Amino acid sequence: MMRISLPPTTMRGRTLLAGAAVTATLLLSACGGDHSADPDAGGMNHMPASASAAAPAASVSAGSFNDADVSFAEAMIPHHQQAVQMAALADGRAADSEVKTLAGKIAQAQQPEIDTMTGWLAAWGRPAPDMSMDAGMHHGSMPGMMSDADMSMLTEATGAAFDTHFLTMMISHHEGAIDMAQQEVQQGTNADAKALAQKIITDQQAEITTMKGILARL
Repeated sequence: MMRISLPPTTMRGRTLLAGAAVTATLLLSACGGDHSADPDAGGMNHMPASASAAAPAASVSAGSFNDADVSFAEAMIPHHQQAVQMAALADGRAADSEVKTLAGKIAQAQQPEIDTMTGWLAAWGRPAPDMSMDAGMHHGSMPGMMSDADMSMLTEATGAAFDTHFLTMMISHHEGAIDMAQQEVQQGTNADAKALAQKIITDQQAEITTMKGILARL
């Protein structure tokens, strides 16, 4: 029987064809695997998109506010700022140690609250109060605010006279803040603003009690 030998080039051609077929099969399998994973990948992308779309709505709901909330922040910021100014005057003027300690606590408590309310106004798209304006413009609309004459008198006082003026003025100032905070609790809708208002009521009522006690013994 005659055996036919193929030329080397023909054998190499068959080998290349076989290799190409295997490669094509592998490529098709890989593509098939990628395609089957697409729905899952699409689902993963879709879910975060849905979650991110829902997040702003939840944020807006949690941060909802009304005119009462805005008015509360706009008024309480300058009100607090004046209290901080009054408290700062105690350094070098107050004679009573309790007055000095109380003044420090007032400043430490109210400055962070000023920062918080300023942040709310920015988030709500409202400007912070312009404290460069004539302070007298605020006095008639905000309970407990000291006049320019009151602040001048406090600035010029020292020793026991300062202690008495400071306590008397700060009691009135705190009572005004409590009135403003109570209005926010009743009329506001923002949960954070209402919580701060309630904190102001609680904290400043306690400070009023302390200040009245100091006045009684001076």
